[in-house]
Amino acid sequence: MTGLVPEFSRIVRIDQIPAQGTELTIEAGPEERKALADRFALVEISALQARVSLRAIAGGTSFRMSAVIHASLVQTCVVTLDPLPAKIEEPFSMTFGGDGEEDGGELDLSLDDEDPPEPVVDGGIDIGEAVAEHLALALPPFPRKPGTEYVAIEEDDPEPEKRPSPFAVLAKFHEKKR
Repeated sequence: MTGLVPEFSRIVRIDQIPAQGTELTIEAGPEERKALADRFALVEISALQARVSLRAIAGGTSFRMSAVIHASLVQTCVVTLDPLPAKIEEPFSMTFGGDGEEDGGELDLSLDDEDPPEPVVDGGIDIGEAVAEHLALALPPFPRKPGTEYVAIEEDDPEPEKRPSPFAVLAKFHEKKR
């Protein structure tokens, strides 16, 4: 563990998850939203909420988290650099299991396989950090204002300066020697 404290941490102890599962709604406060906006290079996050469902699977040794993120935020247009409001509504699910300790073994993964379970650390699942990570994944990587197109800037001199090849210079030097 790196020792970093997540900006939006909501730990759920696995020993407090009932057999039938639990439903939670979590919401980021103003300071958490500001810290997450800084982390994800956003102008602002004005709202961040998630509906989360946790239930035990595999005989109680693993846990399935299903959630829907609702966020209102402002990104920067990559073309005009203007503020660009966005709403995110993103469902996701993931599995937690194990004790968070590396066993040093190899994982054999395939693109068709489900992601391996995230570790349960110190008997808890940080559903807030999971929501923050999935919010980052849901953000458009190159946000553009509607109707905005990228136009390449043409240079005054379209032909670059031709520099002699170092090998041509060596060849001339070699010819002079003969």
